[in-house]
Formats: sequence, C-alpha cells, structure tokens
Amino acid sequence: MIKVAPSILSANFANLQPDVELVEKAGADALHIDVMDGQFVPNLSFGMSTVAAIRPITSLTLDCHLMIVEPERFVEQFAQAGADLIGVHVESTRHIYHVLQLIKQAGAKAEVVVNPGTPLSMIESVLPLVDQVLIMTVNPGFGGQHFLAPMIEKIQALAQLKQQHGYQFDIEVDGGINGQTVKLVYDAGATVAVAGSYVYGSADPAQRIQDLKVATN
Repeated sequence: MIKVAPSILSANFANLQPDVELVEKAGADALHIDVMDGQFVPNLSFGMSTVAAIRPITSLTLDCHLMIVEPERFVEQFAQAGADLIGVHVESTRHIYHVLQLIKQAGAKAEVVVNPGTPLSMIESVLPLVDQVLIMTVNPGFGGQHFLAPMIEKIQALAQLKQQHGYQFDIEVDGGINGQTVKLVYDAGATVAVAGSYVYGSADPAQRIQDLKVATN
C-alpha cells in the first residue's frame, strides 16, 4: 500500500489548520509542503514561517519540497522550523552532495528531487546518502497538471537501482496523482504519492486518501 502525502498547495491558505487536521485523521502519512521562490519556478509559495506554524498542530511528517535556487542557504532554517524531511532539486544547486549533508547535519531526513527532463544519472552518486528520492511526474511549480506518463520508466529504473544496490530510500512521486495514476506509479516502484488537487479539490478529501490507498492495496 502506498503512503500518501497530501500537498497543502491545494489546501485553504486562509485557514490551514482544519485542512491539516482533516487529512491526518483520514490516514495521511505525511504533509507535503511546496516551497517556491519565484526563481527556480515561476510561482511563490510558503516559507519556513509556514512550516513553523504547522508544526505544533500535527504529528504528521512534514515533507518540505524546496523549489528554490541555492537551497543550501535555507535548509538549516527549515529544519529548525520543524521540517522532518527536506527535498532539494539536483538542478537547483552546484553542490548537491554538500546540500544533502547539510540537511542531515541539521537533523532532518534528506531527499533529492529530479525534474521530468533530468536523467537519473544526475543523482546516482548521491543515492547512498538520501532517505527519499522525489521524481516529478509533472513540471514543477504549478498544481493541477496532468501526469506525464513517460515518468513511469524513470520510476522503474530508479526502483531497479534501489534493488540492485540494496538502498533503503523511499521513492516519492509528485504531480497528476489520482485514483488511476497512483496504481501505475505504485506498480513501477513508488512508495509515496503526493496528492494535491485530487485530495483537497474533492468534496470528501478523506475518502480520496482512502481511495489512493485502496487502489494500491
């Protein structure tokens, strides 16, 4: 069964607490927080103050996805704000190994993220270091996009590398996840699915979380 991480990018920004509590009670495994700087991706979103505000109201893992230029400048602050897991794009820094080390030193779990057009060869050298790998199944920066089917092969290739080397990291996917695509990514080897509009855009977010889990049971 896949783990589900609802994305608050699709939640009610004016009143986040009920939406956070709703998905926690519904069996979510983590809360996905998309951090955008307007440079690495066109949009702006949350910062470490949002993470600090959410931390006291939930026991869920706070999975912070940093879509920002030079994330090494901020990983320690996000860890201090309460992030349990910090994801950084290999495309966003010239020093990916160092950034992942900084995340670990700050006491958080480390995740490396790859965009749809980025080959897995770009992250192979850091796989022994990470707790999670996030494969973007849409282009980063916008919610509500359609799933990119060619990413299935990338998930399969990463799962094969994981098995060959005995790695223990989770494989997370983000973008276009619904009741149909979640089965595809799970069968390909994904262990965590981020779901934004599919969950929070529904009249019954709790049911949608259960639908994702049942589809991969």
